[in-house]
Amino acid sequence: RIDIKKTDMESIQHILETVSKSSVAARALTLEQKKKILTRLAVLLTENTETIIRENKKDLDKMEDSNPKKDRLLLNAERIKGLADSLHDVMKLDDPAGKVLIDNNTPNGLHIQKITVPIGVVGVIYEARPNVTIDVAALCLYAGNAVVLRGGSDAEYTNEILVSIIHQALRENMVPEAVVALLPVDRKFVKELLEAVKYVDIIIPRGSQQLIDFVRANSKVPTIETGAGVCHTYVEKSADLDMAAKVVVNAKTHRPSVCNALDTIIVDKAVATAFLPKITKGFSAFEVEVFADETAFPILEKAGYPYLKKAVEENFGIEYLSQKCSVKCVDDTDEALEHIRRYSSRHSEAIVSSDAQVCERFLNEVDAAAVYTNASTRFTDGGCFGLGAEIGISTQKLHARGPFALEKLTTEKWIVRGSGQIR
Repeated sequence: RIDIKKTDMESIQHILETVSKSSVAARALTLEQKKKILTRLAVLLTENTETIIRENKKDLDKMEDSNPKKDRLLLNAERIKGLADSLHDVMKLDDPAGKVLIDNNTPNGLHIQKITVPIGVVGVIYEARPNVTIDVAALCLYAGNAVVLRGGSDAEYTNEILVSIIHQALRENMVPEAVVALLPVDRKFVKELLEAVKYVDIIIPRGSQQLIDFVRANSKVPTIETGAGVCHTYVEKSADLDMAAKVVVNAKTHRPSVCNALDTIIVDKAVATAFLPKITKGFSAFEVEVFADETAFPILEKAGYPYLKKAVEENFGIEYLSQKCSVKCVDDTDEALEHIRRYSSRHSEAIVSSDAQVCERFLNEVDAAAVYTNASTRFTDGGCFGLGAEIGISTQKLHARGPFALEKLTTEKWIVRGSGQIR
């Protein structure tokens, strides 16, 4: 058992060594064993709902109500049930390891195969998102990996109780607890994790752009970024405006603290006067603060929208993570595409339009991990895409892009069987 409570700890090397050794046990797990672990974990989460909520409250009490991270930090009975349900969704998926990708026999009699195998040890650095603790542990285990978790201090008590429950599920199934390890929250250990090339195979940062930039700049271990989302919805002149209003209000207000929430509405000037008043009722219900450009401002002001401010340059290209958004009015699709190209974080982008040709142009030209026509960007999610849970949304282009889920927690290995061949 790994003790992260030792106050005199100077190094996490012993933790990383133990996890690295345990990765052999993770890789050897059969599909049946992995399903037993996750099934038991789902039961334990439900049985310990009151305890999890009590520990989570300790973290919530430390955070100001105005902090947009607070919604992400919150675990209530409904969300805990959602975590348990997500484990059953993962178990519906095929084992991603051991799949034969290439199977060839060469003229000299070699039998050559390329197969999928677990990555090994996955390190994840994240902030006030305790759901990540369960999602990541489940996905890594199901793919045959060991995992090192480094959650933020904002979620310290919540992460500790969740990992203790994971450890119980592992113990009951005769699997080493070190297959899932939680690091101390002391920041001095982050650099050691980022330099642990001997013990950790990949680092995944999940959180703010500041966190991602820090990991990218300081990690010696290969990284996969799960990027911040600066998401736009473009209401094109041919759009069904009632549909557009419904899509925009959902994308902004449904859960604003997540990375696939709307940050900027782009509207063709030809329909701005007709469209913008249609969002005022839905936005008012959530007191959405709107930063409107010189065209949108007088339209919303005339409509009597109460939470209105004039936009400045800094209001574009920002991930708000709260009930705030900006509005940009454009002359045409060319200007809309240029605005997205300039300000997008390449996460999720949407167009609402009845013009099939314009929609196809948008899908083809916008460079983002997920691109939508006539739908809310809130669907960019591993569960919604049929991938089970997810580790995050990758905005880079190597190895994984979009929902970073189970199938991307493997790599490849070449297997060559011979009978004495030489070259």
